[in-house]
Amino acid sequence: MSGALAVARRHLRRLRPAYPRPGRSGWRRWVPSWRQWLGAFLYLCFGLTGFVAIAYATTDIPDDLNSFATQQDNVYYWADGSVMARTGWVIRQEIPLDKVPPKVQGAVLAAENASFYSDSGVSPTGVLRALRAAVGGGETQGGSTITQQYVKNVYLSQDRTLSRKFTELLLAVKLDNRTSKKKILQDYLNTSWFGRGTYGIQRASHAYYGKDVSKLNASEGAFLAALLKGAGLYDPALGKENHKRAVERWSWILDRMVETGHLTRAERATYTKFPEPTGPGTGGTPGAQTGYLVELAKQHAVRNGHIKAADFDLGGYQIHTTFDKARTNALTTAVRKAEKDFDPRRRPRTDKHARIGAASVAPDGRLLALYGGRDYLKQGFNQSNATTIPAGSAFTPFVYAAALEEGVQRTRGGPRTPVTPASVYDGDDGVAVRTPEGPYWDRSGKVVKGENDGDRDWGRVTLRQAVAHSVNTPLLQLGLDVGLDRVESYALRAGLLKSSLGERVPPFALGENSTPSAIRMAGAYQTFAAGGTHTDPYSVSSVTRAGATVPLDKPKSARAVSKRTARAVTDALRATMTEGAAREAGAVRPGAVGKTGTTAGNTAGWFVGGTEAETTAVVVYRMALTDLVPLPLKGLGGDAPGTLGSDRAVDLWADYIASVK
Repeated sequence: MSGALAVARRHLRRLRPAYPRPGRSGWRRWVPSWRQWLGAFLYLCFGLTGFVAIAYATTDIPDDLNSFATQQDNVYYWADGSVMARTGWVIRQEIPLDKVPPKVQGAVLAAENASFYSDSGVSPTGVLRALRAAVGGGETQGGSTITQQYVKNVYLSQDRTLSRKFTELLLAVKLDNRTSKKKILQDYLNTSWFGRGTYGIQRASHAYYGKDVSKLNASEGAFLAALLKGAGLYDPALGKENHKRAVERWSWILDRMVETGHLTRAERATYTKFPEPTGPGTGGTPGAQTGYLVELAKQHAVRNGHIKAADFDLGGYQIHTTFDKARTNALTTAVRKAEKDFDPRRRPRTDKHARIGAASVAPDGRLLALYGGRDYLKQGFNQSNATTIPAGSAFTPFVYAAALEEGVQRTRGGPRTPVTPASVYDGDDGVAVRTPEGPYWDRSGKVVKGENDGDRDWGRVTLRQAVAHSVNTPLLQLGLDVGLDRVESYALRAGLLKSSLGERVPPFALGENSTPSAIRMAGAYQTFAAGGTHTDPYSVSSVTRAGATVPLDKPKSARAVSKRTARAVTDALRATMTEGAAREAGAVRPGAVGKTGTTAGNTAGWFVGGTEAETTAVVVYRMALTDLVPLPLKGLGGDAPGTLGSDRAVDLWADYIASVK
């Protein structure tokens, strides 16, 4: 055993380099031989290879992406497809690669990484350039592949250090081995910064050209590709120097596309004019009226699209609403005109807390327009969707419809007898309400009596006249004759919500204790215009995310009343516009229908009017948001005593309808 050890020691002594070198004198003793130089180089190579191999093996692709790389904004669109608003901290929208035109993809590849589909995820020349820069100044430079840029965007910080660059290279190679090239390119295009506050080529396309990326041509794509080199240097809107640089790089990218085979020379020859982008916009941040529309559409999308609120807040959804931009602007203008009369500083006792809510609904239930308040950012309370204001006599068409459908029962246990629009009732003021047993006594021991606007006695009137002229006493009695439970049933069929309907006592027939929103009132009246078929109002036509359609429950139409009843109610509502309480408004749109609505304490003034295209409900009221208690409208805007709030609602509707086609 000892002999073997001796032999091993002799071999080790031979392998160990003699240093300083024997047989040399002076400084030559300290100069390594070529064998020593070669050995040192090989040791270094083996060491570096081992280090890189260990580093590669121990470096994992992170599970979590940078927050800016995953967060997106939600984009809301008007019915015509134009952008209404966007919400979210990051302006980014994901788009599948197959939605990006091949020539736009080619522009990006030509500009950033022509060898993308053949390289290993890193650029050897870029690595050498980074090492040289790090040795000389401690910072890396450009030349990264698309894979490297993507890794930097979503996994790493933007620090330009050698250690960060080394990690970038390892992750780029590993990602290239694990992920398809198309997936990497798609993710790169969806996370890159394009300026104007946008991340991703989809939002950039909207920011610079106002359209989806799928509609871009090669020339426009070449400009967007130029922005990847530095949006702050190439956005033409930021100055003449930027414009010059943008044109030069755009032209170079198109030429480069010919070299890389993404354009033919003939195609290149057609692009001679720089595709000027639009100027920077406001970004569509919801505020003022838009905020009310966005909030309503969000609620509808989450509820009917079965989207978790937390998922929706992560963004990436495109919400296509039913709102008509022109109608919304016209309705807002009409309301603002009406509000000019309100001056709470001069008349705090009559004008303070004055509010207006309004909504337009199409025959198929689409919400076309609404007015929710002066500014959503200052008041989130939506005045068009509020269920705090009594409907008043605007509720009576549902009593009329129930009577025409069900008939009346005037004796306990007796037969129900049919009624027609020509059936006659007592229209005098102060008529006591009767049940089969006699007068109806309230809880305080008083006989309940009907009151007409202005205490007017109308004598004997037909039911059609009672609706057209807003004569309260016949309709109050009719409600009890039909049965308030049946009246409630037809109000629900027409689209009013159970939660907004009051207790079934006599004032229920006149809407005194029911508080439907303007949106629901417009939708309910639309039932009569649609021949007795009701569709719940809805504000979202479709929702998409990452190019895929999100399933959305759309409201279904249901028969509420017969066509015959719907025609009879519509006839009475048309008489309101020709001979009744809204004659002046009827002249604005011949053939229109409508109904005014007042309350016993004049705390609200309603008008619900309809044309062939829509039905619009307008409510004028006073109410503090601290207690939600309706206040009298007497003297509002300096009105003379006896003026009803419904008069203002009628005028507002007329102004609105006169301004839309």
